[in-house]
Amino acid sequence: MVKGRMLQGARALAEMTALCRPKVISAYPITPQTLIVEELSQIVADGDLDADFINVEGEHSAASLVLGASATGVRVFTSSSSQGLLLMSEVVFNIAGMRLPVIMVCVNRSVSAPLNIWNDQQDSVIVRDSGWIQLYGENNQEGCDLLLQAYKIGEDRRLMLPVMVCVDGYVLPHAYEVVDLPGQDEVDAFLPPFEPLYKLDVDNPMTIGAYADPDKYMETRYMLHETMNRSIPVIEEVARDFARAFGRPSYGLFEEYRLEDASTVVVAMGSMAGTIKDVVDGLREQGEKIGVLRLICYRPFPKGAVYEALSRAENIIVMEKDISLGGSGALATDLRSVFQGRPASPRISGYVLGLGGRDVTTDAIGQAIGRAQRQMDDAVFIGLKEELELEGIDA
Repeated sequence: MVKGRMLQGARALAEMTALCRPKVISAYPITPQTLIVEELSQIVADGDLDADFINVEGEHSAASLVLGASATGVRVFTSSSSQGLLLMSEVVFNIAGMRLPVIMVCVNRSVSAPLNIWNDQQDSVIVRDSGWIQLYGENNQEGCDLLLQAYKIGEDRRLMLPVMVCVDGYVLPHAYEVVDLPGQDEVDAFLPPFEPLYKLDVDNPMTIGAYADPDKYMETRYMLHETMNRSIPVIEEVARDFARAFGRPSYGLFEEYRLEDASTVVVAMGSMAGTIKDVVDGLREQGEKIGVLRLICYRPFPKGAVYEALSRAENIIVMEKDISLGGSGALATDLRSVFQGRPASPRISGYVLGLGGRDVTTDAIGQAIGRAQRQMDDAVFIGLKEELELEGIDA
């Protein structure tokens, strides 16, 4: 383990990817993801990683290329953001349906229109139903740690599923932080060479992604759904193995922060959880029984474990960087489903913050918590500029 290196997040993620020894890498530049593959292309060009780095004309082709490479039985990597991920979406669904353990870093960014290159989590939330495991990191260290675990999870023969590691754009990949990266021998011991359960081979012909009539298609979706659910104990198992191997936290499905006696719990994903913890610490000093559940594994959604963690809460406050327009926040909707038909029935309020890179400040978090303690809200936008809001409604 190389401890205490000051690295830009994109460089750290690129180095961790290289340590995992992918044989084929393909991506198309899109802000703010581009830095990761720029660094990887340099690592390959310098001869420090034996891999094919393949330039393509767009994200659809990048995803198609790693699909094909994974189908031949090699370890692959890609990354994208925002409109790039949406352009990939046809292939993203195909990768999952073909049960190919492709690993992707999604550097979260808002989607157009209007054009905005800053962070929220709308892009990855849009493809949450595609059949990919989704893991969300709070900081660069965690992004790197989850990336290594992603390969071990996805390539597990009990699963054979693609995994998306999501990190907040600019907030993480463009920031410099102290990161501990393992040595190559340590990674090789934790992550053995990829041995596919099935692959395209001219000597042993097979079909992947075949045509399915109505009498078969529904069963394929059922099997994928059930495998996603069965991935939950595998994710936990790999997290424990990672903690033992590297002496780092066992991330698992979510982080529980000061939940031991909390009657109010804030639920969130990604980098804003750090600011939320600071606010919670301040409220704790004032005597409030409040804690944080930071979700790491968003898909599959770990309903049972989340219920156990939150069953004693009286007031749940969901803060998220996405909105299902005309509905609610996606995470808030999922949280409400956890308690459907169960004995515990906390009040659940949902708040939308930080869209398009707007700062998630301690004041904004405090405002959401204050509102939720007085009333139950759904899909309330925090931090709106009133003059712009009224102008948009009048239009």
